[in-house]
Amino acid sequence: MSELLFLAHRIPYPPDKGDKIRSWHFLSHLAKQHTVHLACFVDDPPDWEHAPRLREICEKCYFAELGPLAVGSRGLSALTRGESVTVASYRDKALGAWVRDLLARRRLDSILVYSAAMAQYVMAATETPVRRVIDFVDVDSDKWRQYAETRAWPLSWLYRRESRRLLDLERSIAAAFEASIFVSSAEAALFRSLVPECAGKVFHLANGVDPEYFSPDRTYENPYAPAMQALIFIGAMDYWPNVDAARWFAARVLPRVRKSIPEAHFYVVGSSPGLRVRRLDRLPGVTVTGRVDDVRPYLAHAAAAVAPLRVSRGVQNKILEAMAMAKPVVATPQALEGIEAEAGQEVLVASDADSFAREIVDLVRSNRHEKIGRRARARVRADHDWSASLAYLDSLL
Repeated sequence: MSELLFLAHRIPYPPDKGDKIRSWHFLSHLAKQHTVHLACFVDDPPDWEHAPRLREICEKCYFAELGPLAVGSRGLSALTRGESVTVASYRDKALGAWVRDLLARRRLDSILVYSAAMAQYVMAATETPVRRVIDFVDVDSDKWRQYAETRAWPLSWLYRRESRRLLDLERSIAAAFEASIFVSSAEAALFRSLVPECAGKVFHLANGVDPEYFSPDRTYENPYAPAMQALIFIGAMDYWPNVDAARWFAARVLPRVRKSIPEAHFYVVGSSPGLRVRRLDRLPGVTVTGRVDDVRPYLAHAAAAVAPLRVSRGVQNKILEAMAMAKPVVATPQALEGIEAEAGQEVLVASDADSFAREIVDLVRSNRHEKIGRRARARVRADHDWSASLAYLDSLL
């Protein structure tokens, strides 16, 4: 079997976050046909218990701890040196030594890097003929540019600085590697416009969803009170765009909905909610659950899934999963990037608080739930099949 090094900025198991869902499908697929060596960071202490699962499918593994103190100190150091805070945060001497030793001892055929911050460990790996492919997933430099536009100084200055540093890094990686992957055609097109000299080596590979696991035909216990019209938002609640979306919806959209539908209730379902999210639980008609073992019962019995993201990059797994369960989705245009669903037929689209509330009220009062849900599931099954995406990954490697 050919040998492959897989580098990831976060342990790719369990697949309970958007980036980990993608990296886990890549890794588990590649381990069936390659001898895989894995190096990654663990930034959530409970994830250490999953290391044995990865050792079962990989030949060698290296797990580096990444705590908030380390990230903070490395970030401050990066500011003084004029480099990217993101890259410095994921710099670890021991992990680097492990990678160098592996490159010296094993004859690798290919290297798959998951996220730009991890490319630093193999930028100089040119002594042997090894094929390097990077999955940028999203154009991170543009994400930081978006963040800068929504924040006041000094954060706006810091985020613009990070955007510039990351774009320089992304350009150098794309030039050095044989292929660069993005999660959607829109992200790939944006990167080609920013780095036109590497356009011929830029590809997109869509996220998939398991339509059998996220099936509307299963029976799930109802987590909601009788007669409640639950509106569910799913996501990691320590991620700033998700925090912003939940707070905006609770403050601006939900009150408008409840004027017409008093039984409407907003459920924020996701891990690691900070104080600003937990405080939403005090508002009328809002429940913050924190992490749940299984999101499917919450989706199955909800009136609708909402994706009120005002800053968004790439493909939102939360939307794919809701669509796979034949659940109507109301989303902002930003949240639908990379999902080729027909507005009004397969998803409902709203760009401001008034239109968002209006779409929800019209949906709840109508009999369109099942029709939109069926069409949404059909769209996901047609466009987001993991087997097709993974076959394309094989061809790039």
